[in-house]
Amino acid sequence: MDLRSENERLRKENAQQAEQLAAALDAIRQLTERVRELEAQLGQDSHNSHWPSSRDKGKRQTKSLRQASGKKAGGQSGHPGATLTLQPEADSVVAHRPTTCTACGRELAAGAAATLAPERRQVFDLPPLHLQVTEHRVAQVPCPCCGVVNVGAFPPDVSQPTQYGPEVKGLCVYLNQHQLLPLQRLAQVMHELFGCQLTPGSIVNWQRAAAAAVQPTVDNIKAALAKVRVLHCDETGLYVGGQRHWLHLHATAQLTAYLPHRKRGRAGMEAMGVLPHFTGVAVHDSWSAYGHYTCQHALCNVHHLRELTYIAEEFKQAWATDMRHFLVKCKAAVATARTAGATALPPAQRADLATTYQRIIDDALAANPVPPQGWPRSNVRGRPKKPKARNLAERLDEQRTKVLAFLDDFHVPFDNNLAERDLRMLKVQQKISGCFRSWEGAEQAAALRSYLSTMCKQGHNPLHVLRELFAGRLLAPSLSG
Repeated sequence: MDLRSENERLRKENAQQAEQLAAALDAIRQLTERVRELEAQLGQDSHNSHWPSSRDKGKRQTKSLRQASGKKAGGQSGHPGATLTLQPEADSVVAHRPTTCTACGRELAAGAAATLAPERRQVFDLPPLHLQVTEHRVAQVPCPCCGVVNVGAFPPDVSQPTQYGPEVKGLCVYLNQHQLLPLQRLAQVMHELFGCQLTPGSIVNWQRAAAAAVQPTVDNIKAALAKVRVLHCDETGLYVGGQRHWLHLHATAQLTAYLPHRKRGRAGMEAMGVLPHFTGVAVHDSWSAYGHYTCQHALCNVHHLRELTYIAEEFKQAWATDMRHFLVKCKAAVATARTAGATALPPAQRADLATTYQRIIDDALAANPVPPQGWPRSNVRGRPKKPKARNLAERLDEQRTKVLAFLDDFHVPFDNNLAERDLRMLKVQQKISGCFRSWEGAEQAAALRSYLSTMCKQGHNPLHVLRELFAGRLLAPSLSG
């Protein structure tokens, strides 16, 4: 073998080894990035992501930006409490007479004169639980002139030889729809308490009638929500017949509207019929579908706090901690100004906050440069995948007006917690019952929950509201928003 051939062989071998090394380095980069992503996912739970607390595994130490108040645990001084108080008039009075004299031991006659001592003790308890049966009869009255016998008419709501009344119907719908008691258990409870022989089918029929009765009111609530100044919006997964669907929510402190839909995005929002006509401020998370509407927007900063906590804890980036404390500081500044009767922050203070925000954003972008073309794989075309920290930094930068909307309009809240609270009970329903068995059941539940949530927000007793509904007296909520 001559020297030239040997050099050529070594050159090819060297090129082959260089290609193998490049491929190995590329694989190491990919695996390193993948390991980093998986480790980061293991660190996610409800305190640093959008995950619900039900997905948390094991116990974790609560971490919060809230500072200790210095107050003792329990009720504070001046709290009125809820102790039972003596009522001026009791439903019944039981007198306890002495039977023997405490001085000489002589028996006291049962008919001897007695007076009640001033000391009173009252026991609060339920009366015996049983069904009250009211019989309806029609009277026959002969005419004194012509002798024709005239027969009275039964009330329109008394249409069967035997039937349950509005108290039973209202209580069943209340326990199922408001307190989330499943149908079978509800029938068992009614039997054990009152002796009712109910079937789940009867309760379903009553729910269907109630939902149909409140639907016009729910439509009015949606129309009123389209005119409010600040609207809370959210959506969550909803299972119907084992299939994943979505529950859309629009709400204020006085009004609530739910709508189940097969789509999470714009199709569901259009079906709700509120956002297409809304011109105020919509408070929501950063779900892109909301951006299609030309109303003003405000983002939920509790979502940002969770994401920032994740970046600070998992990637040890100082800017995330700075931004987290900055947002909490802004919230406190608004609360202080509002308490002082102001309607806006002083211009100098607002300018200082804007400067601080920009500084933190600059630090965030510097700490998370855009990955080079082809990262993590050199043979892949298109834009490189950005890490979560970079995406969050860019979102906070580009949408700063929506992030800080609560600074410039004190009617806009810092977070979207109102919407999350309104969704919570329907999530509880899914945990208890698993899913809705039919689409009709999901729509009925949404209508009834919209009506009952609205009435509860306005100070009405939901059980009383349902009793009135089945008695033919539907109570209408205020639609002022």
